[in-house]
Amino acid sequence: MTAQKGKDLLLKVDTDGAGSFATVAGLRARTLAFNAASVDVTDQESAGRWRELLEGAGIKTARVSGSGIFKDASSDETLRQYFFAGTVRDWQVIVPDFGTVEGAFQIAALEYGGQHDGEVSFELSLESAGALTFTHAA
Repeated sequence: MTAQKGKDLLLKVDTDGAGSFATVAGLRARTLAFNAASVDVTDQESAGRWRELLEGAGIKTARVSGSGIFKDASSDETLRQYFFAGTVRDWQVIVPDFGTVEGAFQIAALEYGGQHDGEVSFELSLESAGALTFTHAA
Protein backbone atom coordinates (compact mmCIF):
# COMPACT_ATOMS: atom_id res chain seq x y z
CA MET A 1 0.00 0.00 0.00
CA THR A 2 1.33 3.43 -0.90
CA ALA A 3 1.00 6.58 1.18
CA GLN A 4 -2.50 8.03 1.32
CA LYS A 5 -3.82 11.55 1.66
CA GLY A 6 -5.23 12.27 5.13
CA LYS A 7 -8.11 14.18 3.59
CA ASP A 8 -9.35 10.92 2.06
CA LEU A 9 -10.06 9.38 5.48
CA LEU A 10 -13.80 10.02 5.82
CA LEU A 11 -16.19 9.99 8.76
CA LYS A 12 -19.85 9.39 7.90
CA VAL A 13 -22.93 9.29 10.11
CA ASP A 14 -26.30 7.61 9.59
CA THR A 15 -28.51 10.70 9.52
CA ASP A 16 -31.89 9.01 9.74
CA GLY A 17 -31.35 5.61 11.36
CA ALA A 18 -32.18 3.92 8.07
CA GLY A 19 -28.69 3.70 6.57
CA SER A 20 -28.49 7.10 4.85
CA PHE A 21 -24.86 8.03 5.54
CA ALA A 22 -23.62 11.61 5.18
CA THR A 23 -20.04 12.80 5.44
CA VAL A 24 -19.31 14.94 8.51
CA ALA A 25 -18.28 18.11 6.72
CA GLY A 26 -15.37 20.36 7.60
CA LEU A 27 -13.19 17.77 9.34
CA ARG A 28 -9.50 18.57 9.03
CA ALA A 29 -8.11 15.83 11.28
CA ARG A 30 -9.47 12.37 12.06
CA THR A 31 -8.23 9.48 14.20
CA LEU A 32 -9.47 5.90 14.63
CA ALA A 33 -8.13 3.89 17.59
CA PHE A 34 -8.86 0.30 18.58
CA ASN A 35 -8.30 -1.00 22.11
CA ALA A 36 -8.58 -4.37 23.82
CA ALA A 37 -8.43 -4.83 27.58
CA SER A 38 -6.59 -7.91 28.77
CA VAL A 39 -7.70 -10.37 31.46
CA ASP A 40 -4.84 -11.42 33.75
CA VAL A 41 -5.10 -15.06 34.92
CA THR A 42 -1.64 -15.31 36.48
CA ASP A 43 -1.41 -17.39 39.63
CA GLN A 44 1.27 -18.95 41.86
CA GLU A 45 1.73 -21.82 39.45
CA SER A 46 2.34 -19.65 36.38
CA ALA A 47 5.60 -20.71 34.70
CA GLY A 48 8.42 -18.56 36.02
CA ARG A 49 5.76 -16.27 37.51
CA TRP A 50 5.29 -14.72 34.08
CA ARG A 51 1.97 -13.04 33.50
CA GLU A 52 -0.64 -15.13 31.72
CA LEU A 53 -3.52 -13.62 29.76
CA LEU A 54 -6.85 -15.22 28.98
CA GLU A 55 -7.16 -15.33 25.21
CA GLY A 56 -10.13 -13.49 23.68
CA ALA A 57 -11.59 -12.44 27.05
CA GLY A 58 -11.00 -8.68 27.15
CA ILE A 59 -13.37 -5.89 26.25
CA LYS A 60 -12.81 -4.39 22.80
CA THR A 61 -13.44 -0.70 22.20
CA ALA A 62 -12.96 1.80 19.44
CA ARG A 63 -12.64 5.56 19.62
CA VAL A 64 -12.97 8.02 16.76
CA SER A 65 -11.97 11.63 17.11
CA GLY A 66 -11.87 14.54 14.75
CA SER A 67 -11.58 18.27 14.57
CA GLY A 68 -12.49 20.82 11.96
CA ILE A 69 -14.48 23.85 10.98
CA PHE A 70 -18.17 24.33 10.30
CA LYS A 71 -18.98 23.86 6.63
CA ASP A 72 -22.40 22.23 6.42
CA ALA A 73 -25.36 23.31 8.56
CA SER A 74 -27.09 19.95 8.10
CA SER A 75 -24.28 17.74 9.46
CA ASP A 76 -23.54 20.30 12.21
CA GLU A 77 -27.17 20.13 13.35
CA THR A 78 -27.14 16.32 13.24
CA LEU A 79 -24.05 16.16 15.48
CA ARG A 80 -25.52 18.62 17.96
CA GLN A 81 -28.84 16.76 18.14
CA TYR A 82 -27.16 13.36 18.56
CA PHE A 83 -24.95 14.67 21.36
CA PHE A 84 -27.72 16.30 23.41
CA ALA A 85 -30.06 13.34 22.92
CA GLY A 86 -27.35 10.76 23.73
CA THR A 87 -28.17 9.03 20.45
CA VAL A 88 -26.36 5.83 19.52
CA ARG A 89 -26.18 5.69 15.74
CA ASP A 90 -24.23 3.80 13.07
CA TRP A 91 -21.11 5.55 11.78
CA GLN A 92 -18.62 4.69 9.06
CA VAL A 93 -14.90 5.40 9.04
CA ILE A 94 -13.54 5.00 5.53
CA VAL A 95 -9.77 4.49 5.35
CA PRO A 96 -8.49 4.73 1.75
CA ASP A 97 -7.02 1.49 0.32
CA PHE A 98 -7.71 -0.21 3.69
CA GLY A 99 -11.45 -0.49 4.11
CA THR A 100 -14.49 0.67 6.06
CA VAL A 101 -15.14 0.26 9.76
CA GLU A 102 -18.84 0.50 10.56
CA GLY A 103 -20.92 0.21 13.69
CA ALA A 104 -22.72 1.90 16.54
CA PHE A 105 -21.04 4.86 18.22
CA GLN A 106 -22.13 7.53 20.65
CA ILE A 107 -20.78 11.08 20.71
CA ALA A 108 -18.79 11.24 23.96
CA ALA A 109 -17.53 14.80 23.53
CA LEU A 110 -18.43 17.75 21.32
CA GLU A 111 -16.36 20.89 21.81
CA TYR A 112 -16.57 24.29 20.14
CA GLY A 113 -13.82 26.89 20.01
CA GLY A 114 -12.55 29.87 18.14
CA GLN A 115 -10.08 32.72 18.09
CA HIS A 116 -11.24 36.32 17.78
CA ASP A 117 -9.54 36.57 14.38
CA GLY A 118 -10.38 33.10 13.05
CA GLU A 119 -13.13 30.63 12.29
CA VAL A 120 -15.23 28.67 14.79
CA SER A 121 -13.93 25.13 15.11
CA PHE A 122 -15.22 21.94 16.70
CA GLU A 123 -13.79 18.74 18.15
CA LEU A 124 -15.66 15.47 18.20
CA SER A 125 -15.05 12.23 20.09
CA LEU A 126 -17.01 9.02 19.49
CA GLU A 127 -17.02 5.85 21.61
CA SER A 128 -18.05 2.47 20.22
CA ALA A 129 -21.41 1.22 21.48
CA GLY A 130 -21.57 -2.27 20.02
CA ALA A 131 -19.90 -4.70 17.63
CA LEU A 132 -18.05 -3.20 14.67
CA THR A 133 -17.65 -4.64 11.18
CA PHE A 134 -14.77 -4.24 8.78
CA THR A 135 -15.08 -4.37 5.00
CA HIS A 136 -11.90 -4.49 2.91
CA ALA A 137 -11.44 -1.82 0.25
CA ALA A 138 -12.22 -3.04 -3.24
